[in-house]
Amino acid sequence: MGSRTRLAFSALLATFHRDLVVTGREFIPFLMQALMQPLFFLFIFGKVLPGIGLAAPNFAALMLPGIVALTGMIAAMQGVTLPLVLDLGFAREIDDRLLAPMPVWFVALEKVLFGALRGAVASSVIFPLGWVILGTGFAVRTDRMFALLAMVVLTGLVGSTVGLLMGTIIKPDQISLMFTLIFTPLLFTGCTYYPWGALSRIRWFQVLTLLNPLTYAAEGLRYAMVPTVGGRDFPTLPLIWILVALPVSVVVVFLLGTRTFGKRVVT
Repeated sequence: MGSRTRLAFSALLATFHRDLVVTGREFIPFLMQALMQPLFFLFIFGKVLPGIGLAAPNFAALMLPGIVALTGMIAAMQGVTLPLVLDLGFAREIDDRLLAPMPVWFVALEKVLFGALRGAVASSVIFPLGWVILGTGFAVRTDRMFALLAMVVLTGLVGSTVGLLMGTIIKPDQISLMFTLIFTPLLFTGCTYYPWGALSRIRWFQVLTLLNPLTYAAEGLRYAMVPTVGGRDFPTLPLIWILVALPVSVVVVFLLGTRTFGKRVVT
């Protein structure tokens, strides 16, 4: 049993290494795909609007964590969903991985871990990008680095597990529909451009945003990133909600994703 377990983990690591090598060869296209949208969001909402007086000067500091969360989650989702939809298509390229000496759910796990890594890398690049674009408007606290790292990792894991689930239920000819029906609501109900507490006057919408895992990722990153104002921490969602919601989302969605993955690949 021990040798089988070691063999399975060796196969998992080998598959992970293969994906690293392939992505390394396409690193620049990956960065362009992941960062093009956040770059323009940062420039317009963080530089242009405050510069012409249509946004508060501190708006960039409140928006930056949301951009980090959005970038990490979308990059992780795309890194799993799009390749998985193609692998499960007519050519059945996923069969090469299924022949490896490891359980079927390990194949799904590898995709989730690799997607989370892609999301974490994309999120990390936002920081130097934000410093260049926002200039003096760039403000990130440095006393909660462990919380920041944890939120970046959790955001990537949530995005990759959601990507696993979507990739196993979406057909190749429905990819364009996916971006409309899934990404758009995810973007605008995830507290990316506004803090959750500011929605108190629109109570129904504030409650609705709690159904979106991006809300917890964005608020968790605000907790870790937004500097103090007048010696007081910026109010966010209670940290305990964030620390419960994100791991629970990862576990639940991963279990659902591995179940649908198994149904698609095992005949």
